Amino acid sequence: MKYNIRNANKNDMAEVLELIKELAHFEKEADAVEVTVEDLQRDGYGENPRFHCFVAEVDSKIEGIALVYNRYSTWKGRVLHLEDLVVSKKMRGAGIGTALLDEVVKYGYHLGVKRINWEVLDWNEPAITLYEKKGADVKRDWDVVHLNEMGIKNYVANL
Repeated sequence: MKYNIRNANKNDMAEVLELIKELAHFEKEADAVEVTVEDLQRDGYGENPRFHCFVAEVDSKIEGIALVYNRYSTWKGRVLHLEDLVVSKKMRGAGIGTALLDEVVKYGYHLGVKRINWEVLDWNEPAITLYEKKGADVKRDWDVVHLNEMGIKNYVANL
């Protein structure tokens, strides 16, 4: 399988969004995606980009993405967060996910970050196996905490 990993551009965001939706469906959250192509174009390619995205192309079609952004750790300093790494269902097992992860790690290395972090669902054993094989420490004793938009509004209303 021949594929090409490259930096995404503004015109890729419609295909990127399709893969985001595919991931949401895979994670049993099909209706949770609110971001739009316009949001991705504005937020990734404006004056102050909020994320960096890599894409994997097969025959000029985007079949995988890795979207990252900078964070700051009070313990480590500069870190990179991998928000999503997605490979289309039909291309899983072809090495694209590994190639995208490799690109993210090289990117973080060149940025000089002290850590790269991301989340994985506890039932996604193929991903966990890959990450651990690559040397990642899957923190099984940590819980992810989200305060969604309605939760934020309720929180502020009760201050």
